[in-house]
Amino acid sequence: MIEELDSFPGTASVWFGPLGGPAHYTRAEDVPHYAASTMKVGVMVAAYRAFADLDQQVLVHNNHRSAAAGAEAFPNDSEEDGDPEVWQRLGTNVPLRWLARRMIVRSSNLATNLLLGQLDYDRVNRVWRDAGAVHSHTDRGIEDYAARELGVTNEVTAADLAALMSRLAMGDLADPERTAEMLGILCAQEYLDDFAQGLPPGTRMASKNGWVTGVRHSIAVIYPPDAAPYVLSVCTTGDLPDPQACAMLGQLAQASWRLRKELI
Repeated sequence: MIEELDSFPGTASVWFGPLGGPAHYTRAEDVPHYAASTMKVGVMVAAYRAFADLDQQVLVHNNHRSAAAGAEAFPNDSEEDGDPEVWQRLGTNVPLRWLARRMIVRSSNLATNLLLGQLDYDRVNRVWRDAGAVHSHTDRGIEDYAARELGVTNEVTAADLAALMSRLAMGDLADPERTAEMLGILCAQEYLDDFAQGLPPGTRMASKNGWVTGVRHSIAVIYPPDAAPYVLSVCTTGDLPDPQACAMLGQLAQASWRLRKELI
């Protein structure tokens, strides 16, 4: 889609196509990457499917069960979290629905682990399987270093992320009311550092991105006013500074926009 992919210093994976496929363009789409915060979409879907009452109250705390058997509970680091609002609620009760929103729109790590504490990993991984995702899995919380040292991790592929977002947008993973609410949360995303660079201002986009050092991913359902919705999924792992990785993802979004009317 862009020449920069050929010179990317690492692995750059892409899936681009209409909702439900077939892909219009792919590149290393089945290569696993560390998930970073893209796994939070699956956690949100699992929560919306698991709880009849999304206004159920949850105590905000910072003491989380490790996925490593026998390991001590672990905390999150507030300095590594993009959302101070959840931390300001420590010791109070908040609705599950509010935690899910903060997990997506501000990528709150604390909200993510609080939701995982109400779920189990089988529920989250069932979301991946129901979406048709083949390689992706979610097996530990964020900053669960004891589990990480044992090799327990969270992985995604560009194709699997595309499948997850596509099936969610098509209403295949939850009832219509909850599907609409989840898409609304994804459209309220406040971190717009990558794909949004390449799209016309104000373009509707249900998105989630994720990043750690050496990793920048983004997945979105993009809603052009003059064409059918489509999915763009990009995972990058390599030695490119994050601002440059964001710029490259913006170029991919721009390329996808040029091709939007060519999709079947």
